[in-house]
Amino acid sequence: MSAPTSPPDYETIRIDRDGAVDWLTLNRPDAMNAINAQMATDLRDYFGGLHENTDVRIVVMRGEGRAFCAGLDIRDPKALLLADGSQPVGRGWNFQGYLAEVYLLMRRCPQPIISLVHGSACGGGFAFVLASDIRIAAESARMNAAFIRLGLSACDMGTSYLLPRLVGTALASELMLTGRFIDAQRAERTGLVSEVVPDEKLADAARPYLDEMLTTSPIGLRLTKEGLSMAIDATSLEAAMAIENRNQILASSSEDFREAIRAFGEKRKPVFTGR
Repeated sequence: MSAPTSPPDYETIRIDRDGAVDWLTLNRPDAMNAINAQMATDLRDYFGGLHENTDVRIVVMRGEGRAFCAGLDIRDPKALLLADGSQPVGRGWNFQGYLAEVYLLMRRCPQPIISLVHGSACGGGFAFVLASDIRIAAESARMNAAFIRLGLSACDMGTSYLLPRLVGTALASELMLTGRFIDAQRAERTGLVSEVVPDEKLADAARPYLDEMLTTSPIGLRLTKEGLSMAIDATSLEAAMAIENRNQILASSSEDFREAIRAFGEKRKPVFTGR
């Protein structure tokens, strides 16, 4: 394990580190946590730095105030500009590619991401939810692919890839072609979220997931997220099993695997060190 580090400071997001868990709060409450260039910059830096971070094992993503994230900040004419007035460039597509990189980094980072959704999660905010690994909704949660209601395509920020894989093509087509909202109860019925809880219990609802994931070995948790992401797009069962075989060989060569075997035989909880 590397020496513990302090969470970085950002302008538009807040990172509260609790042991091996980072609580990432979108922190523009006056704008319903709408996305601007600075938020994209902060999120790119944060998620981009997680790959080699062994201190953080899980990320919980949530929003400050009355909404999770209202999507792109279309009310501010300077929202797409950086602090120096320049336009960000990402993958040759200016702000489009710059923001899109955030969602790629969320999927690539080895830490599982739990999103706690309350109030509105629209457009790019909805895509944050989709790019997470586990989703828990408050009773107030309302989500939609808002892009199509703004004269754009609903195929944006990974939505066309992630949504049908989560809920199937039929429901994804309905939500994306109409831009209509899906509420918390329907999201739970269709498997988009794991559970629905009262708003005031949203943070508490994450605790059992955190407790259970933190009992696993660090390498096992990381390789499970990676393997699952790759297997979803595997071209065959054989391809998926090749990924599984590779990951099991990596995990079984670790000291944590040997500790788990010892603990099982001694009928005690394993003490993992990340080695």
